[in-house]
Amino acid sequence: MQATASFTRLERTLTQLDHARLHKLAAHALQTRGATDPLAQALEEMLDCSEIVAPQDASPDLVTMNSRVELEDPSNGERYTITLCYPRDAKPSEGEVSVMSPVGASLLGARVGQLVEWTTPAGVHGSARVAALQFQPEAAGEYLR
Repeated sequence: MQATASFTRLERTLTQLDHARLHKLAAHALQTRGATDPLAQALEEMLDCSEIVAPQDASPDLVTMNSRVELEDPSNGERYTITLCYPRDAKPSEGEVSVMSPVGASLLGARVGQLVEWTTPAGVHGSARVAALQFQPEAAGEYLR
């Protein structure tokens, strides 16, 4: 039986740069792994139906690549912080979560206040509310990060 991973498909807004880089990343994953990467397939589908904006037009409440996101566990109110990053920069034990993971993919294009949900390859369901953005590159004027 093949493991799957998924995230909820909410309306997403992405910057042009994030969209281009992630489209290339997902396409590469699908090319090298074939159609056996369900998260890359889901990410590609999400990219295909996202609203695209110029980096300068990104709303300051929008989770973009390299954003530091404060999440809240809806079951107990506990808060924790992660940084959404590219796979090469991922260090989950240090809170740097890959966009190619179920948690990371669920955050991309979400907004502060939104509940995101995901399912791990092991079938474990998770969810968190985007409580705050501690850092967003576009809000800091870093349009090429």
